[in-house]
Amino acid sequence: MGAAKLVHGYEVVIGFETHAQLSTQSKIFSRASTAFGAQANTQACGVDLALPGTLPVMNKGAVERAIELGLALGSHIAERSVFARKNYFYPDLPKGYQISQFEIPVVQGGSVSFFLGEEKKTVRLVRAHLEEDAGKSLHEDFIGQSGIDLNRAGTPLLEIVTEPDIRSSEEAVAYAKELHKIVTWIGICDGNMQEGSFRCDANVSVRKPGAPLGTRREIKNLNSFKFMQQAIDYEVRWQIEQIEDGHAIQQATVLFNPDTGETRAMRTKEDAADYRYFPDPDLPPLVISRDWVERVRSEMAELPRVMAERFVTQHGLPEYDATTLTQSKAMAAYFEDTARACGQPKLASNWIMGELSRRMNADDLGIDQSPVSATQLAALINRITDNTISNSAAKQVFDVMWTEGGDVDSIIEAKGLKQMNDTGALEALIDEVLAANPQNVEEYKAGNTKALNGLVGPIMKASKGKANPAQVNALLLKKLG
Repeated sequence: MGAAKLVHGYEVVIGFETHAQLSTQSKIFSRASTAFGAQANTQACGVDLALPGTLPVMNKGAVERAIELGLALGSHIAERSVFARKNYFYPDLPKGYQISQFEIPVVQGGSVSFFLGEEKKTVRLVRAHLEEDAGKSLHEDFIGQSGIDLNRAGTPLLEIVTEPDIRSSEEAVAYAKELHKIVTWIGICDGNMQEGSFRCDANVSVRKPGAPLGTRREIKNLNSFKFMQQAIDYEVRWQIEQIEDGHAIQQATVLFNPDTGETRAMRTKEDAADYRYFPDPDLPPLVISRDWVERVRSEMAELPRVMAERFVTQHGLPEYDATTLTQSKAMAAYFEDTARACGQPKLASNWIMGELSRRMNADDLGIDQSPVSATQLAALINRITDNTISNSAAKQVFDVMWTEGGDVDSIIEAKGLKQMNDTGALEALIDEVLAANPQNVEEYKAGNTKALNGLVGPIMKASKGKANPAQVNALLLKKLG
């Protein structure tokens, strides 16, 4: 894992709670729709509002999505889990309590692994539990009024809780991106952060190395990776300044304001005892048989970590490459199509992670929007491996394909980029360069191997960059004895 990075002599400790909205069409305990964007208060039924005489009924699809997450994260899926009422008063909570899970959650343990740069990190999970969402408060400052939209009330959520294993804002963002990838890959959540489908809360504290854990403050509802990093960085600086000034950190819930770049305390942070959890009398224990788990497992698509392992064993890729190429289903499919067509998986990986990714980032495109198809990239790689063109010429061809389109061979022909592979013509060029550079020849023969570079450059220049560098080196060494 490596040593933790210190900030002004302090170690940063972060734990995450992520609310992933499950991709069911109806709510967790009712048949009301979960569709986004409906007119306010048109999708909250009597069950969502806990009207007298109504009873919640568990949504089987929500349970199956929880099972899928547990399988994806290597967690234990409880054969028996219990629902509880989490009691608190807030205007957007119509029941006065939230149905959640407390003592026995459905998903227990597991981990999320990811790369930060080329260093592999693993964050342990405590649990993932099913619960219902609350409504939403709407504040109309220009008329000085607030309203409540209860459309979200009862929307199914999985709350995914980590151990306090994260040690920097960069690591926090990398973890959140990996979890986002997993839930969208297996299809249990659409991952839309702007619509609130994937919301992250970061519990942040600081301590001197080796000291007990510090008092944490929870940054709520981080709905973009950019703001997530900014919020954590600000909070860390603020806590260190407070401690250095002799103030004690008070446990609190805070909000991040992207306009000011600052966090602001919203309320004193509650502990579990403040919520007066007790078992929900209207819901029996949730029982999940092993047969049900295995049926869900058999119907799941290949997981990203399993696919990455296959890329390592089947294609001989480094683990870092394999993990990068499985960032999305679209990228993994693009790689497999390219590797299959050219028979050079490592070269395909290099080009996708290199030139292709560089151009996609510059133009803000997803891989499914790439102007260069997997078939075109494979054709380009084939022309490198059969020595038709050099690597530098290949980049020129790629640039033309990206900006103008076209066939690989036609571009090579039109641009005159074919490598000079004629041995006789190359030998004639080499002889001329050797005759014109006797000092480099003598230095090389005297044992200075770097003098060879002084000969290769003029040969490549004389060939207008079309000579095959490997062939040039081989012929040079032969002629120099």
